[in-house]
Formats: sequence, structure tokens, C-alpha cells
Amino acid sequence: MSIIEIFMEYNSQKERLVMPEYGRNVQKLAKHAREITDKTERQAYAEEIIDLMYIMNPQSRNVDEYRVKLWKHFFKIAGYDLDVTPTEGEKPTPEDDYRHPDKLPYPSGSPRYRHYGSHVQRLIKRAKNMEAGPVRDGFAVTIASYMKLAYKAWNKEHYVSNEVIVNDLNSLSGGVLKVGKEVNLDTLAVQAAMPGGGGGGNGKKRHSQSNRSDKGRRQNNRRRRK
Repeated sequence: MSIIEIFMEYNSQKERLVMPEYGRNVQKLAKHAREITDKTERQAYAEEIIDLMYIMNPQSRNVDEYRVKLWKHFFKIAGYDLDVTPTEGEKPTPEDDYRHPDKLPYPSGSPRYRHYGSHVQRLIKRAKNMEAGPVRDGFAVTIASYMKLAYKAWNKEHYVSNEVIVNDLNSLSGGVLKVGKEVNLDTLAVQAAMPGGGGGGNGKKRHSQSNRSDKGRRQNNRRRRK
């Protein structure tokens, strides 16, 4: 009776995958590309590997500069010891693995009246830089209306009067933006509650167009009867 010896090779015994998402075959192809002596052939071979990597990840094709990203991954898999020229982007270096992205410019200060949000702060800053006149006054009314809408969203159970909003706007703008207390600040809230996000003007337009079309049909029916 003969004994058959079966040899099994586990993945843990194989070469470590640099980027597992591309699989072991892509890593073997990148390793083989380093052994090609002819520069033209090696360049064409590397571009074919990039095309293969591109096909393997169809969900990422809409990402900006995706092929630049593929070339960076390809050089990383090859250990950066590869004399080819990327068709997109610059040639990656080992130092790119240790390069940290720039920090995001988070706001350092604590904004006043946080319940209005940072957008209101920017709108007020822009309005303050505008020339005094009807345009800035109208912009101030819009900002105040938005502030009241934001206040209601933040605290739905608490009633807020126009006087509170006007005083807060005056305080946030350093007294530059002034809105009369008699001005209606509920315009944005009414528009938001309307179907289609406040298309009041569009509704009137559609209504008038419908009336004109009905009138035209009635005239055509009269002509047919004649």
C-alpha cells in the first residue's frame, strides 16, 4: 500500500501582500516587470498592469485622478524599484508613504450664538462689507429670516419673537446691520413649508399657464362648432 504525501501551501507561508485589495497575481506581475530589461517593453508591460488594476475596481472609476492613484499603488507594490514613467502624475517615491496630508483649517474660536450656525456668521460678515443701501438692507432682512428659521429648528418648543432676532443680528454685526421690528421675518419659514420648497412664484406661473391653455382649448372648440 503506497502512501501519497500531499503538500499544502498556506497563504501565511507565501510572500506578504503589499496591497491585498489587488491580489497576489498583480503583485507577481509587478515583480516580473522589474525583471524586464528592455525599457520600451517594460513601460508597455507596466501600463497593461495599470489597465488591469483599473478594471478590477470599477466602483472607483469616477474618482478624480484615479489613474494617478493606481500608479502610486503600482509603484508601492513593486517596492519603488522600477524604471518606468507614469502616464499620469509624477513618479512616486518611498517618502510618499510617510507624507501626511495637510491639516484642515478648523475654526479655532468659539462662535457666539452657536444655535444660528457658522453660515450666519459668514453671511453677516459678507453683508458688513457691502455698501450701505437698499441692497444691504434687503440682505439683512434675508439673514434675519434665516436666523429665525434656524432658531425654530434648534428649539421648536420655544417661541421666538422678531425682537429677539433683530437684537441678535444687531449684536452679531456690531450694530452695522439693522432691521425694523415691524418687518415680517417668517417669509423663509412659509416658503419652506410650501410644496416644492417655496415655489410660490412658480405656482402662480403654472396657474396662469394653465388658465391660458384652458382658454385656448375653449376657443378651438368654438371654431370646430362653427
